[in-house]
Amino acid sequence: MLSRRQPIVDSLFFATVFTVTFAKIHWNVGGDLSLSDVLTVLFLIAFAFGRIERLDGRFARSAAITFGFFVAFLAVYLLGFFNLETATALAQWAKGMFKFVLHFLFLFAAVALVARRSQRFYWWTLAAFCGGIAFNALYGVLQLGVAQGTDGNLDATLLAPLTGGASQINIYGAIEGANVYRPNALTGDPNHLGIELVIPILILLPIYLRLERGHRLRVPLMLTLMFLFVMELATLSRSGMLGLFCGLLVLVVPYRHMLFTARFLVPLAAVGLGILAFVSQRADFFQTVLRSRVDTSGKGTSTHFVVYEFIPQVLSQHPLFGLGLNNFSVYYEFVTGRDNFGPHSFYVALFVETGIVGALLFLAFLGYLFQRLAVTRAIGRALADAGDGLAARVRPLAWGLTAALVATMASNAFYLTMSFYYFFVFAMLAIAAPAVFGRRLWAT
Repeated sequence: MLSRRQPIVDSLFFATVFTVTFAKIHWNVGGDLSLSDVLTVLFLIAFAFGRIERLDGRFARSAAITFGFFVAFLAVYLLGFFNLETATALAQWAKGMFKFVLHFLFLFAAVALVARRSQRFYWWTLAAFCGGIAFNALYGVLQLGVAQGTDGNLDATLLAPLTGGASQINIYGAIEGANVYRPNALTGDPNHLGIELVIPILILLPIYLRLERGHRLRVPLMLTLMFLFVMELATLSRSGMLGLFCGLLVLVVPYRHMLFTARFLVPLAAVGLGILAFVSQRADFFQTVLRSRVDTSGKGTSTHFVVYEFIPQVLSQHPLFGLGLNNFSVYYEFVTGRDNFGPHSFYVALFVETGIVGALLFLAFLGYLFQRLAVTRAIGRALADAGDGLAARVRPLAWGLTAALVATMASNAFYLTMSFYYFFVFAMLAIAAPAVFGRRLWAT
Protein backbone atom coordinates (compact mmCIF):
# COMPACT_ATOMS: atom_id res chain seq x y z
CA MET A 1 0.00 0.00 0.00
CA LEU A 2 1.36 3.39 -1.03
CA SER A 3 1.74 6.14 1.54
CA ARG A 4 -0.21 9.39 1.33
CA ARG A 5 3.21 10.99 0.94
CA GLN A 6 4.00 8.92 -2.17
CA PRO A 7 3.14 11.66 -4.72
CA ILE A 8 5.58 13.98 -2.91
CA VAL A 9 8.25 11.27 -2.81
CA ASP A 10 7.80 10.51 -6.51
CA SER A 11 7.87 14.17 -7.52
CA LEU A 12 11.08 14.83 -5.57
CA PHE A 13 12.60 11.65 -6.97
CA PHE A 14 11.89 12.57 -10.60
CA ALA A 15 13.07 16.15 -10.02
CA THR A 16 16.35 14.86 -8.61
CA VAL A 17 16.89 12.43 -11.48
CA PHE A 18 16.14 15.18 -14.02
CA THR A 19 18.61 17.68 -12.54
CA VAL A 20 21.63 15.54 -11.61
CA THR A 21 23.73 16.96 -14.47
CA PHE A 22 22.89 20.63 -13.73
CA ALA A 23 26.20 21.33 -11.98
CA LYS A 24 26.11 25.09 -12.57
CA ILE A 25 22.92 25.52 -10.57
CA HIS A 26 24.51 25.62 -7.14
CA TRP A 27 25.03 27.94 -4.21
CA ASN A 28 27.91 28.50 -1.81
CA VAL A 29 26.15 27.97 1.49
CA GLY A 30 28.74 26.60 3.86
CA GLY A 31 30.12 24.77 0.83
CA ASP A 32 29.00 23.86 -2.66
CA LEU A 33 25.27 22.98 -2.54
CA SER A 34 23.69 22.14 -5.88
CA LEU A 35 20.02 22.09 -6.83
CA SER A 36 20.09 18.31 -7.07
CA ASP A 37 21.61 18.11 -3.57
CA VAL A 38 18.72 20.16 -2.15
CA LEU A 39 16.20 17.97 -3.95
CA THR A 40 17.99 14.86 -2.70
CA VAL A 41 17.78 15.95 0.92
CA LEU A 42 14.06 16.61 0.53
CA PHE A 43 13.55 13.28 -1.25
CA LEU A 44 15.40 11.32 1.44
CA ILE A 45 13.37 13.00 4.20
CA ALA A 46 10.08 12.31 2.40
CA PHE A 47 11.14 8.72 1.63
CA ALA A 48 12.08 8.05 5.26
CA PHE A 49 8.86 9.57 6.61
CA GLY A 50 6.82 7.51 4.15
CA ARG A 51 8.46 4.28 5.31
CA ILE A 52 8.12 5.21 8.99
CA GLU A 53 4.48 6.15 8.47
CA ARG A 54 3.73 2.66 7.14
CA LEU A 55 6.14 0.94 9.57
CA ASP A 56 7.70 -0.55 6.45
CA GLY A 57 11.22 -1.83 7.01
CA ARG A 58 11.31 -4.23 4.06
CA PHE A 59 13.81 -3.65 1.29
CA ALA A 60 14.52 -5.47 -1.94
CA ARG A 61 17.61 -7.67 -1.88
CA SER A 62 19.31 -5.36 -4.38
CA ALA A 63 18.69 -2.38 -2.07
CA ALA A 64 20.19 -4.28 0.88
CA ILE A 65 23.31 -5.12 -1.15
CA THR A 66 23.58 -1.49 -2.24
CA PHE A 67 23.45 -0.41 1.40
CA GLY A 68 26.17 -2.95 2.14
CA PHE A 69 28.38 -1.27 -0.44
CA PHE A 70 27.59 2.09 1.16
CA VAL A 71 28.80 0.82 4.55
CA ALA A 72 31.93 -0.67 3.00
CA PHE A 73 32.84 2.55 1.13
CA LEU A 74 32.11 4.55 4.28
CA ALA A 75 34.51 2.37 6.27
CA VAL A 76 37.28 2.83 3.69
CA TYR A 77 36.82 6.61 3.64
CA LEU A 78 36.76 6.80 7.43
CA LEU A 79 39.97 4.78 7.68
CA GLY A 80 41.51 7.10 5.09
CA PHE A 81 40.77 9.93 7.52
CA PHE A 82 43.75 8.88 9.62
CA ASN A 83 46.11 9.66 6.73
CA LEU A 84 45.10 13.34 6.65
CA GLU A 85 47.87 15.69 7.70
CA THR A 86 46.62 19.29 7.29
CA ALA A 87 43.54 21.39 7.93
CA THR A 88 43.14 21.82 4.17
CA ALA A 89 43.18 18.05 3.72
CA LEU A 90 40.49 17.71 6.40
CA ALA A 91 38.31 20.33 4.68
CA GLN A 92 38.63 18.54 1.34
CA TRP A 93 37.84 15.20 2.97
CA ALA A 94 34.75 16.64 4.65
CA LYS A 95 33.47 18.05 1.33
CA GLY A 96 33.99 14.71 -0.35
CA MET A 97 32.28 12.83 2.47
CA PHE A 98 29.21 15.07 2.34
CA LYS A 99 28.75 14.42 -1.37
CA PHE A 100 29.43 10.70 -1.02
CA VAL A 101 26.96 10.16 1.84
CA LEU A 102 24.24 12.19 0.14
CA HIS A 103 24.61 10.57 -3.26
CA PHE A 104 25.03 6.99 -2.07
CA LEU A 105 22.06 7.28 0.28
CA PHE A 106 20.07 8.46 -2.74
CA LEU A 107 21.28 5.39 -4.63
CA PHE A 108 20.11 3.12 -1.81
CA ALA A 109 16.73 4.83 -1.40
CA ALA A 110 16.17 5.06 -5.17
CA VAL A 111 16.89 1.35 -5.66
CA ALA A 112 14.51 0.55 -2.79
CA LEU A 113 11.85 2.76 -4.39
CA VAL A 114 12.18 1.71 -8.04
CA ALA A 115 12.63 -2.02 -7.35
CA ARG A 116 9.14 -2.16 -5.82
CA ARG A 117 7.39 -0.07 -8.43
CA SER A 118 5.95 -0.88 -11.84
CA GLN A 119 7.63 -1.13 -15.23
CA ARG A 120 5.93 2.13 -16.16
CA PHE A 121 7.60 3.86 -13.22
CA TYR A 122 11.00 2.54 -14.35
CA TRP A 123 10.49 3.83 -17.89
CA TRP A 124 9.48 7.24 -16.56
CA THR A 125 12.65 7.26 -14.44
CA LEU A 126 14.74 6.48 -17.50
CA ALA A 127 12.91 9.20 -19.46
CA ALA A 128 13.54 11.75 -16.69
CA PHE A 129 17.24 10.89 -16.60
CA CYS A 130 17.78 11.00 -20.37
CA GLY A 131 15.45 14.00 -20.65
CA GLY A 132 17.49 15.93 -18.10
CA ILE A 133 20.68 15.36 -20.09
CA ALA A 134 18.89 16.31 -23.33
CA PHE A 135 17.61 19.50 -21.67
CA ASN A 136 21.16 20.22 -20.58
CA ALA A 137 22.30 19.81 -24.19
CA LEU A 138 19.49 22.08 -25.39
CA TYR A 139 20.74 24.80 -23.08
CA GLY A 140 24.16 24.20 -24.62
CA VAL A 141 22.72 24.99 -28.07
CA LEU A 142 21.35 28.30 -26.80
CA GLN A 143 24.60 29.02 -24.99
CA LEU A 144 26.63 28.35 -28.14
CA GLY A 145 24.25 30.37 -30.31
CA VAL A 146 24.51 33.44 -28.07
CA ALA A 147 28.29 33.15 -27.87
CA GLN A 148 28.74 32.69 -31.62
CA GLY A 149 26.19 35.32 -32.59
CA THR A 150 26.95 38.09 -30.12
CA ASP A 151 30.03 37.01 -28.12
CA GLY A 152 27.65 37.20 -25.16
CA ASN A 153 27.41 35.08 -22.04
CA LEU A 154 24.02 33.39 -21.63
CA ASP A 155 25.03 32.12 -18.18
CA ALA A 156 25.40 35.69 -16.92
CA THR A 157 21.88 36.46 -18.07
CA LEU A 158 20.04 33.34 -16.93
CA LEU A 159 22.11 31.62 -14.24
CA ALA A 160 23.96 34.38 -12.38
CA PRO A 161 20.77 36.04 -11.01
CA LEU A 162 19.68 32.62 -9.72
CA THR A 163 22.92 31.35 -8.23
CA GLY A 164 24.90 34.52 -7.61
CA GLY A 165 27.94 32.83 -9.16
CA ALA A 166 29.90 33.41 -12.34
CA SER A 167 30.10 30.96 -15.24
CA GLN A 168 30.36 31.00 -19.00
CA ILE A 169 30.79 28.86 -22.08
CA ASN A 170 34.24 27.34 -22.53
CA ILE A 171 36.57 29.29 -24.86
CA TYR A 172 38.93 26.73 -26.35
CA GLY A 173 41.10 29.33 -28.06
CA ALA A 174 41.08 31.74 -30.97
CA ILE A 175 41.82 31.41 -34.67
CA GLU A 176 42.53 34.61 -36.59
CA GLY A 177 40.72 36.61 -33.93
CA ALA A 178 37.63 34.35 -33.87
CA ASN A 179 36.94 32.52 -30.60
CA VAL A 180 36.51 28.74 -30.64
CA TYR A 181 33.63 27.89 -28.30
CA ARG A 182 32.95 24.52 -26.67
CA PRO A 183 29.51 24.31 -25.02
CA ASN A 184 29.53 23.15 -21.42
CA ALA A 185 25.78 23.83 -20.98
CA LEU A 186 24.80 23.36 -17.32
CA THR A 187 27.83 21.18 -16.55
CA GLY A 188 31.14 22.50 -15.36
CA ASP A 189 33.20 21.47 -18.37
CA PRO A 190 32.62 20.59 -22.05
CA ASN A 191 34.30 17.22 -21.46
CA HIS A 192 31.85 16.49 -18.65
CA LEU A 193 28.98 17.26 -21.02
CA GLY A 194 30.53 15.09 -23.73
CA ILE A 195 30.90 12.11 -21.39
CA GLU A 196 27.40 12.51 -19.93
CA LEU A 197 25.84 12.72 -23.42
CA VAL A 198 27.22 9.27 -24.19
CA ILE A 199 24.84 7.73 -21.63
CA PRO A 200 21.49 8.55 -23.31
CA ILE A 201 22.94 7.96 -26.79
CA LEU A 202 23.97 4.41 -25.98
CA ILE A 203 20.90 3.57 -23.89
CA LEU A 204 18.37 4.90 -26.41
CA LEU A 205 20.08 3.66 -29.59
CA PRO A 206 19.32 -0.08 -29.19
CA ILE A 207 15.79 0.70 -27.97
CA TYR A 208 15.25 2.83 -31.09
CA LEU A 209 16.64 0.12 -33.36
CA ARG A 210 14.20 -2.46 -31.96
CA LEU A 211 11.05 -0.32 -32.14
CA GLU A 212 8.35 -1.70 -34.41
CA ARG A 213 7.60 0.03 -37.70
CA GLY A 214 5.07 2.79 -37.11
CA HIS A 215 5.69 3.00 -33.33
CA ARG A 216 4.83 6.47 -32.01
CA LEU A 217 8.26 6.88 -30.36
CA ARG A 218 10.32 5.93 -33.38
CA VAL A 219 10.60 9.42 -34.92
CA PRO A 220 11.02 11.27 -31.58
CA LEU A 221 13.79 8.89 -30.55
CA MET A 222 15.50 9.23 -33.92
CA LEU A 223 15.47 13.03 -33.71
CA THR A 224 16.66 12.94 -30.11
CA LEU A 225 19.58 10.67 -30.97
CA MET A 226 20.55 12.88 -33.92
CA PHE A 227 20.49 15.97 -31.71
CA LEU A 228 22.50 14.34 -28.91
CA PHE A 229 25.12 13.12 -31.37
CA VAL A 230 25.50 16.57 -32.91
CA MET A 231 25.98 18.05 -29.44
CA GLU A 232 28.50 15.31 -28.63
CA LEU A 233 30.54 16.46 -31.61
CA ALA A 234 30.13 20.12 -30.62
CA THR A 235 31.80 19.51 -27.25
CA LEU A 236 35.02 18.48 -29.05
CA SER A 237 35.52 16.02 -26.19
CA ARG A 238 38.08 13.34 -26.99
CA SER A 239 37.15 11.45 -23.82
CA GLY A 240 33.49 11.54 -24.81
CA MET A 241 34.24 10.23 -28.30
CA LEU A 242 36.50 7.52 -26.86
CA GLY A 243 33.66 6.41 -24.60
CA LEU A 244 31.14 6.50 -27.43
CA PHE A 245 33.42 4.40 -29.63
CA CYS A 246 33.91 1.78 -26.89
CA GLY A 247 30.17 1.69 -26.17
CA LEU A 248 29.35 1.21 -29.86
CA LEU A 249 31.79 -1.70 -29.97
CA VAL A 250 29.68 -3.37 -27.26
CA LEU A 251 26.48 -2.79 -29.25
CA VAL A 252 28.03 -4.20 -32.41
CA VAL A 253 27.87 -7.66 -30.81
CA PRO A 254 24.05 -7.98 -30.59
CA TYR A 255 23.00 -5.34 -33.15
CA ARG A 256 25.58 -5.60 -35.94
CA HIS A 257 22.87 -6.64 -38.43
CA MET A 258 20.90 -3.48 -37.64
CA LEU A 259 23.82 -1.12 -38.15
CA PHE A 260 23.53 -1.56 -41.93
CA THR A 261 19.84 -0.79 -42.16
CA ALA A 262 18.18 2.43 -43.29
CA ARG A 263 16.93 2.97 -39.73
CA PHE A 264 20.51 3.54 -38.56
CA LEU A 265 22.29 4.77 -41.69
CA VAL A 266 19.76 7.40 -42.89
CA PRO A 267 19.81 9.51 -39.67
CA LEU A 268 23.59 9.11 -39.47
CA ALA A 269 23.97 10.25 -43.08
CA ALA A 270 21.65 13.21 -42.44
CA VAL A 271 23.80 14.32 -39.51
CA GLY A 272 26.95 13.83 -41.56
CA LEU A 273 25.65 15.87 -44.50
CA GLY A 274 24.45 18.65 -42.20
CA ILE A 275 27.83 18.86 -40.48
CA LEU A 276 29.65 18.75 -43.83
CA ALA A 277 27.55 21.63 -45.17
CA PHE A 278 28.15 23.67 -42.01
CA VAL A 279 31.89 22.99 -41.86
CA SER A 280 32.42 23.70 -45.56
CA GLN A 281 31.51 27.35 -44.99
CA ARG A 282 34.61 27.80 -42.79
CA ALA A 283 36.77 24.87 -43.84
CA ASP A 284 40.13 26.33 -42.75
CA PHE A 285 38.76 27.33 -39.34
CA PHE A 286 37.37 23.87 -38.55
CA GLN A 287 40.40 22.12 -40.01
CA THR A 288 42.60 23.99 -37.54
CA VAL A 289 40.29 23.13 -34.63
CA LEU A 290 40.15 19.45 -35.60
CA ARG A 291 43.92 19.27 -36.01
CA SER A 292 44.42 20.66 -32.52
CA ARG A 293 42.04 18.08 -31.01
CA VAL A 294 43.69 15.06 -32.65
CA ASP A 295 47.18 16.28 -31.77
CA THR A 296 48.40 14.19 -28.82
CA SER A 297 51.69 16.01 -28.31
CA GLY A 298 50.23 19.06 -26.57
CA LYS A 299 50.60 19.99 -22.91
CA GLY A 300 46.95 19.26 -22.13
CA THR A 301 47.25 15.72 -23.45
CA SER A 302 50.49 15.00 -21.59
CA THR A 303 48.86 16.14 -18.32
CA HIS A 304 46.29 13.37 -18.63
CA PHE A 305 49.09 10.79 -18.72
CA VAL A 306 51.52 12.37 -16.29
CA VAL A 307 49.04 12.16 -13.40
CA TYR A 308 49.25 8.35 -13.57
CA GLU A 309 52.81 8.69 -12.26
CA PHE A 310 51.36 9.79 -8.91
CA ILE A 311 49.81 6.37 -8.27
CA PRO A 312 53.04 4.51 -7.32
CA GLN A 313 54.34 7.58 -5.48
CA VAL A 314 51.30 7.74 -3.21
CA LEU A 315 50.88 3.99 -2.79
CA SER A 316 54.47 3.76 -1.57
CA GLN A 317 53.42 6.02 1.34
CA HIS A 318 49.80 4.97 1.98
CA PRO A 319 49.17 1.70 0.11
CA LEU A 320 45.97 0.53 1.78
CA PHE A 321 43.71 3.59 2.09
CA GLY A 322 45.49 6.32 0.13
CA LEU A 323 45.71 9.99 1.00
CA GLY A 324 42.07 10.39 1.95
CA LEU A 325 38.89 11.06 0.02
CA ASN A 326 38.97 14.14 -2.25
CA ASN A 327 42.59 14.89 -1.38
CA PHE A 328 44.41 14.60 -4.70
CA SER A 329 44.42 18.38 -5.17
CA VAL A 330 46.08 18.83 -1.77
CA TYR A 331 48.86 16.40 -2.67
CA TYR A 332 49.23 17.91 -6.15
CA GLU A 333 49.70 21.39 -4.67
CA PHE A 334 52.31 20.06 -2.27
CA VAL A 335 54.26 18.49 -5.15
CA THR A 336 53.79 21.08 -7.92
CA GLY A 337 52.62 24.27 -6.22
CA ARG A 338 49.35 24.34 -8.19
CA ASP A 339 46.21 24.41 -6.05
CA ASN A 340 42.68 23.18 -6.74
CA PHE A 341 43.84 20.84 -9.50
CA GLY A 342 42.00 17.61 -10.26
CA PRO A 343 43.59 14.28 -11.12
CA HIS A 344 42.25 14.22 -14.73
CA SER A 345 41.43 10.53 -14.28
CA PHE A 346 38.94 8.75 -12.09
CA TYR A 347 41.31 5.80 -11.72
CA VAL A 348 44.17 8.03 -10.58
CA ALA A 349 41.85 9.58 -7.98
CA LEU A 350 40.64 6.13 -6.95
CA PHE A 351 44.12 4.76 -6.17
CA VAL A 352 45.60 8.01 -4.83
CA GLU A 353 42.68 8.88 -2.53
CA THR A 354 41.45 5.42 -1.41
CA GLY A 355 44.42 3.12 -1.93
CA ILE A 356 44.42 -0.52 -2.96
CA VAL A 357 41.51 -1.38 -0.65
CA GLY A 358 39.32 1.37 -2.08
CA ALA A 359 40.22 0.41 -5.66
CA LEU A 360 39.36 -3.25 -5.04
CA LEU A 361 36.08 -2.25 -3.41
CA PHE A 362 35.11 -0.09 -6.37
CA LEU A 363 36.06 -2.92 -8.70
CA ALA A 364 33.66 -5.14 -6.76
CA PHE A 365 30.95 -2.49 -7.11
CA LEU A 366 31.49 -2.34 -10.88
CA GLY A 367 31.35 -6.13 -10.93
CA TYR A 368 27.99 -5.97 -9.18
CA LEU A 369 26.68 -3.51 -11.79
CA PHE A 370 27.80 -5.79 -14.62
CA GLN A 371 26.23 -8.77 -12.85
CA ARG A 372 22.88 -6.98 -12.55
CA LEU A 373 23.03 -6.06 -16.24
CA ALA A 374 23.82 -9.69 -17.13
CA VAL A 375 20.74 -10.76 -15.15
CA THR A 376 18.63 -8.21 -17.03
CA ARG A 377 19.88 -9.56 -20.37
CA ALA A 378 19.04 -13.09 -19.19
CA ILE A 379 15.53 -11.94 -18.25
CA GLY A 380 15.16 -10.48 -21.74
CA ARG A 381 16.23 -13.77 -23.35
CA ALA A 382 13.85 -15.73 -21.15
CA LEU A 383 10.97 -13.40 -22.05
CA ALA A 384 11.81 -13.85 -25.74
CA ASP A 385 11.79 -17.63 -25.33
CA ALA A 386 8.38 -17.35 -23.67
CA GLY A 387 7.07 -15.26 -26.57
CA ASP A 388 6.59 -12.15 -24.43
CA GLY A 389 6.80 -8.94 -26.47
CA LEU A 390 8.41 -7.11 -23.55
CA ALA A 391 11.67 -8.82 -24.54
CA ALA A 392 11.97 -6.29 -27.39
CA ARG A 393 12.33 -3.58 -24.75
CA VAL A 394 14.21 -5.34 -21.95
CA ARG A 395 17.05 -6.78 -24.02
CA PRO A 396 17.86 -3.48 -25.80
CA LEU A 397 17.68 -1.68 -22.46
CA ALA A 398 20.11 -4.13 -20.87
CA TRP A 399 22.56 -3.93 -23.78
CA GLY A 400 22.29 -0.12 -23.83
CA LEU A 401 23.03 0.12 -20.12
CA THR A 402 25.97 -2.28 -20.54
CA ALA A 403 27.39 -0.23 -23.41
CA ALA A 404 26.92 2.99 -21.43
CA LEU A 405 28.77 1.53 -18.44
CA VAL A 406 31.70 0.41 -20.61
CA ALA A 407 31.74 3.83 -22.32
CA THR A 408 31.79 5.68 -18.99
CA MET A 409 34.64 3.51 -17.73
CA ALA A 410 36.64 4.20 -20.89
CA SER A 411 35.99 7.96 -20.76
CA ASN A 412 37.08 8.11 -17.15
CA ALA A 413 40.59 7.04 -18.01
CA PHE A 414 41.15 10.76 -18.63
CA TYR A 415 38.32 12.37 -16.63
CA LEU A 416 36.57 11.61 -13.37
CA THR A 417 32.83 11.82 -13.91
CA MET A 418 32.19 8.46 -12.23
CA SER A 419 32.29 10.32 -8.93
CA PHE A 420 29.59 12.72 -10.18
CA TYR A 421 25.95 12.44 -9.15
CA TYR A 422 24.69 11.31 -12.57
CA PHE A 423 26.68 8.07 -12.25
CA PHE A 424 24.75 7.15 -9.10
CA VAL A 425 21.47 7.57 -10.98
CA PHE A 426 22.84 5.45 -13.81
CA ALA A 427 23.90 2.79 -11.27
CA MET A 428 20.39 2.82 -9.82
CA LEU A 429 18.89 2.08 -13.25
CA ALA A 430 21.28 -0.86 -13.66
CA ILE A 431 20.72 -2.29 -10.18
CA ALA A 432 16.92 -1.98 -10.12
CA ALA A 433 16.19 -3.30 -13.63
CA PRO A 434 16.19 -7.06 -12.79
CA ALA A 435 13.80 -6.57 -9.89
CA VAL A 436 11.39 -4.56 -12.03
CA PHE A 437 11.33 -6.75 -15.13
CA GLY A 438 11.91 -10.03 -13.32
CA ARG A 439 8.33 -9.88 -12.01
CA ARG A 440 7.03 -10.07 -15.57
CA LEU A 441 9.14 -13.16 -16.19
CA TRP A 442 7.82 -14.88 -13.06
CA ALA A 443 4.27 -14.08 -14.08
CA THR A 444 4.91 -15.42 -17.58
